[in-house]
Amino acid sequence: MSCSYRTFLLGVFLVAFCQSAGARPFDQKAKDDIDALMKEAISRWNVPGAALGIVKDGKVVFLKGYGVRKLRKANPVTPDTVFPIASCTKPFTTLAMAMLVDEGKMKWDDPVRKHVEFFHLSDPLADSQVTLRDLVTHRTGVDGHHLLWYRAPWNLEERIRKVGKLELHKSFRSAFQYQSILFGTAGYAVGKASKTNWEDFVSKRILAPLDMKATSLTTATAKSQEHASPHKKNKEGKVEVIPWYEITEPDPAGSINSSARDLLKFLRFQLGNGKPLVSAANLAETHTPQIVIRREGFARIMNPDTFQLSYGMGWIIQDYRGQLLLLHGGAIDGFRAHFTLVPEARLGIVLLNNLDNSQMNMAVSNTLLDLILDLPFKDWNAYYLKIQREEEALKKAGPKEFRAKQHKGTKPSRPLEAYTGTYEDPAYGKAQITLENGSLVWKWSTFKLPLEHFHYDTFIANNDVFNNAPFVFSLDFAGDVTSMRALERTFRKRK
Repeated sequence: MSCSYRTFLLGVFLVAFCQSAGARPFDQKAKDDIDALMKEAISRWNVPGAALGIVKDGKVVFLKGYGVRKLRKANPVTPDTVFPIASCTKPFTTLAMAMLVDEGKMKWDDPVRKHVEFFHLSDPLADSQVTLRDLVTHRTGVDGHHLLWYRAPWNLEERIRKVGKLELHKSFRSAFQYQSILFGTAGYAVGKASKTNWEDFVSKRILAPLDMKATSLTTATAKSQEHASPHKKNKEGKVEVIPWYEITEPDPAGSINSSARDLLKFLRFQLGNGKPLVSAANLAETHTPQIVIRREGFARIMNPDTFQLSYGMGWIIQDYRGQLLLLHGGAIDGFRAHFTLVPEARLGIVLLNNLDNSQMNMAVSNTLLDLILDLPFKDWNAYYLKIQREEEALKKAGPKEFRAKQHKGTKPSRPLEAYTGTYEDPAYGKAQITLENGSLVWKWSTFKLPLEHFHYDTFIANNDVFNNAPFVFSLDFAGDVTSMRALERTFRKRK
């Protein structure tokens, strides 16, 4: 074979490769298609407002706001509108860790107690072996227990101490279980290792160098800028404005607020080689699979064109139609955020919107990937809307099925006064049961709810967080109330 012929074949191969693995050029037609795609998604999902940013080959190729920041107000979403990004905060924390690993101030596999001396897990094996890497890969064996942080009054250190008293739900390092408080512990370690705190490190060492001037770490700071308002569908399915979820203290697992313009700077950095903040090797370590996410149940439904899912450090890593993706989502009351990276295509997408419990982020991300990477079309809006409608139908049917289990005509074993008192759980702490206006009332964390008698010694609580949550009281042989089973915990009554 001649050299010229080999060169010819190589050229043909490279052209074919670029055509199969490349992306559409970002000409005006492509931008018009993306604009139309977003307008359709906003309409079909009934989202008040959203912001979309796309970076390709190190350049911002699309950046635009859609809709309004707040319903019934003429305040359009712009690329500079600030949204909470919730758990999309996590890649910032693992970047901070990577920078400290570069500096020799921590190692990925350092024992957690090297940096957080009061840290413990209840299981002796896990307690003796747990590392920083375990915390940011959600593989400690501790289940989510989201009510220990959601609307909770405790600061990060108090939450870390509470998690240490929880039993393991699965064996150590055996499974992926999303756990935000333990992820936050890694951020606490960042502060200790850097002899400052997480918020100062992130602000001075990440946000400032990347020129992310609109990005902040608490709700109060975010609300002092041009910001979106949160929305949620009410029981009638009508979208309405709801209060902000207030985060008064910085949280390494989920307190960052930012704009699409700022976040493109972060994604562009993530698609680079780490300069000037971190080595390419330690940035790549955060992008490397660490534990399998089993593709079953809801994970399988949400990712029909994926064969393997895993978690790196602050990133979900998966295949999608032959492409390698890095993703992370964020959700807090009234808001959704979403990052998508395609490293081989040097493509990054950020999507922010102000509607609670919407899967528009997944629908738009997949549709954009199909459009930009020239993949076969699929109506992802229809696919995820069907899933959401099925979920809503199940939710509506739930109360009826729950009530069908009720034994009618029963009454509590004891007078209501006998159930009052202080109940305690090692991790969840104290709960109070009081009697007010002839009804039992439960007080715990920041919650105060009346308990409705269901049957026998079972009562239920209802609000926007607790949907027919059961409270089951137990009596001893003398007929005295000794404990209360609630929130899947057993609270012992203080004598």
